[in-house]
Order: sequence, then C-alpha cells, then structure tokens
Amino acid sequence: MAEQKIHVVALGVEAFDRGLEETGTPFVHLDWRPPAGGDTELVETLFRIETRCRDEQGHSLVDAANAEAFRRIKAGQPVLRRVRPAHEVLPGMTRTTIFHAGPPIAWADMCGPMRGAYIGAIKYEGLAATDEEAAALMDSGAITYGPNHHQGCVGPMTGMVSYSMPLLEVENTAFGNKAYSTLNEGIGKVMRFGANGPEVIDRLHWLEKSLAPVLDAALQACGGVNLKNVMAQSLSMGDEMHQRNIAASLNFYKAIAVELTRAAVESGEDAARIVDFMVRKNEQFFLNLAMAACKSVLDAARDIPYSTVITAMSRNGVDFGINVSGLGGEWFTAPCLKPRALYFPGFSEEDANPDMGDSAIVECYGIGGFAMGAAPAVTRFVGGDGLASALRCTRDMGRITVGTNPDLPMPNMDFAGIPSGIDIRKVVATGILPVINTGVAHREPGVGQVGAGIVTPPMDIMVAALRAFERKYC
Repeated sequence: MAEQKIHVVALGVEAFDRGLEETGTPFVHLDWRPPAGGDTELVETLFRIETRCRDEQGHSLVDAANAEAFRRIKAGQPVLRRVRPAHEVLPGMTRTTIFHAGPPIAWADMCGPMRGAYIGAIKYEGLAATDEEAAALMDSGAITYGPNHHQGCVGPMTGMVSYSMPLLEVENTAFGNKAYSTLNEGIGKVMRFGANGPEVIDRLHWLEKSLAPVLDAALQACGGVNLKNVMAQSLSMGDEMHQRNIAASLNFYKAIAVELTRAAVESGEDAARIVDFMVRKNEQFFLNLAMAACKSVLDAARDIPYSTVITAMSRNGVDFGINVSGLGGEWFTAPCLKPRALYFPGFSEEDANPDMGDSAIVECYGIGGFAMGAAPAVTRFVGGDGLASALRCTRDMGRITVGTNPDLPMPNMDFAGIPSGIDIRKVVATGILPVINTGVAHREPGVGQVGAGIVTPPMDIMVAALRAFERKYC
C-alpha cells in the first residue's frame, strides 16, 4: 500500500502546534474559537438575529443595513468650513448651558477632572469668580448640562463646550449634515484634563478672541479644507490621528498657511504667536478636527433600521457608552476601564482616572487604534512585540468591522484601507473588543495628563446592545 501524506489542520489551541512542530509534521494553524466564547445564550441570540431578520427572499436585513451604513461612512466627505461661537450654531444654547464628553451623567457622580472642568468653564463664561461659587451653581441646578453627542458635538477628555467657546464647523458635503468640536488647547494645564486656573482661562480667551476669528477668516478665504484628504495623506506619513497627529497638524497648516497669514495681518493679530501655537507647540492640533470630521461622517450612518454598526463610543470618566445605528440615540453603558498605559515619570496607574472623552469617535471611523499598523511611532503603546503587535491589532479590528475604506490606505499594510464600521454582532461573536488609543488624565482635577495608552469598551455594553437589538427586531 502506497504511503499517504498526512495533512493536519490545527484548530484553535496553539499547544497542538508545538507537538506537530516537534515531530516535523506539516500543518496549518486555524485560529478558531467558539462563537461568543462558547456562551450558549449569546450564541442563540446571534442565531436568532441571523435567521429571523430576513426579507421575503431570505436575504439578511442586517447585512443589507450594515452595507448601507458602510456605504455612507465610506462616501462621507468632511469639509472644515468655519470656526464659530457655540451659541451661534447650537440651538437653544444660553450662557448657563455647558456640555460634556461621554454619555449622560449627574453632577454628583462626575469624576474629579470633569468637575474641575465644569468649574473652569463656569469661570470662563464669567458666571462665577471662584471655584466655590462655580460649584454652588452646579449644586443648585443653575447650569444646564448634558452630552456633547446630543448636540452634534464632540470634545476630547472632559470635552467642555460652553456658550462662548469657538467650535470647528465640519460639513459632511456628501449628506449635508454638520458636526462640531472645540479647538485643541495645546499641552500643559488645560481644561480638557480638568485644570481651571488663570492660565487655563486666559488661553481659552485667546483661542476665542484671537485664534478663532483668524482661522475662520482663513477658512472662508480658501473655501474650506477637506479633512478626509488630510487624513489620507497623514496616514501615509505615520499618523493614526488619535495618539499621533504630527503630520496631520502640519498638513492642515500647509492647506491654509497663505490665507491664515493674510487673515492674521489684516486683523492685526500676532501671526507669529498663532503659527507658533498651531505648528510648533501643539502637535495634537488636528485631533479635534479629526473628531469633528469623524462625527460628521458617523452621524450620517445613524438611525438605519436593522443596522448593528456602532455610531458613537464615548466616555465621561465614570461610564463608557455606545450608540448603535439601528437603536437610535439609546446609550448602552458600563463602568469605564483604566487604560493600559505608559505613564510619565513620577506617575503610575494609581494616579490614573478611568478613561474619558468623545475622541473614540475616530475609532468608530477606522483611524486611531484601528489604524495602529500605519503608525510605527505609536507601537510602544501596544506592548508585546512592537510593530508586529500593531499590525496584528489592525488586522483584528478588521475582523469586527463591515469593510475597509480604500480612500484611506495604510502603506505599512500593503495599502489596505482602514477597517471601518464596527459591528456589535462580530464583537460579541469573536470576543474581540475595539481598541482605542487614548491619553490618561490624573484622577485629581488640574494635574493634567499623566500617560498614554490603549483601552477597550467593557464587553457588557456590546452584549446589552445586542440583546436590545434582538428585542427590537426579532
């Protein structure tokens, strides 16, 4: 009888591989694991959604809805048009209205940095002279507050948006909707990390009265800037637009440099100070632009019946929340996790506040942690084996998304498009959670940033959203 070759496929458990390697047996490793970690109840939920959400021809209504959500995400064209005061663009806003990052939260439940930022925003608006007076206004209910996302806004970390603050206005020209974000404050003691001293307030007033009008005039003069083009160019230069925005900030400045200089000269503002702030002292300037761009794109994919695509991920320093397209504006929340981070000298995990900010909107789009493989300079935050871990991270994100966006290619990954459109079904089925690049705030207000790293949402919110989806559609 002729000798037959053995062909081995090793499923899931890597320990099998070692035995085959030791005996010299050729094999192929298949990274398989039971759906939903073997949780039979969740497997049944996934099965019911798969089998019951179908049209008369037997086609999946969920797949069709997600394809439409992905089409809208891919087609989005975010163009930065203006920089305008919050009260001019947010309906019904008054001087006693202040919005924050993350899902809804009561003043009494806010973390230290968020409380510090509210106190600072109240003083910035001239509603109180001292921290005590500002806190008393919050205690009394005199301040109206709520999530930025409910207003079409996003903001990093604490995410304060108050009456006088200038907002970046981004229009998604493919669908006609707009989204807004504050200007990035730069580094040091800043309100987004809960600081509220005189230097913080002075910088905010400079942003409002000096930088914002000049930047607005420059944008009107050049007809706006397509931020998707800036992001595509910057991906090819090593940015992922969450942790690293060096190239993006420079590319944005290049797009408006002539108009910005002319506007500064005509207004009598200090052009050198404006350029110094935007280019040399603030490598994260583009982050807020990227957030508004991604918000404008994701908002166009909201409220699609049967879609399981995540349209927002956001944190308030206490709770992590998500929105799902087919479930409208309903928040699914669970306690925030602390990031897995590298800490600045003198700080440790004990100093860290749980994660916060609206900036995870960029991961919903497919940049940030999802594009880690395109940004070698941020690989130190993922641990493991450096660049290989970053590439693996991006590939894993491809397993939980609807598709890849060829308009935003990653050179390090053979120019594959960024993975985009997080599908809660795939998250629960694979057990792979979205990876978010993030800064780490000190738990006490005013100390500022103490590190940077990565964080994931709690799996509980994915499961809760999936079950709510089943109740609504099955």
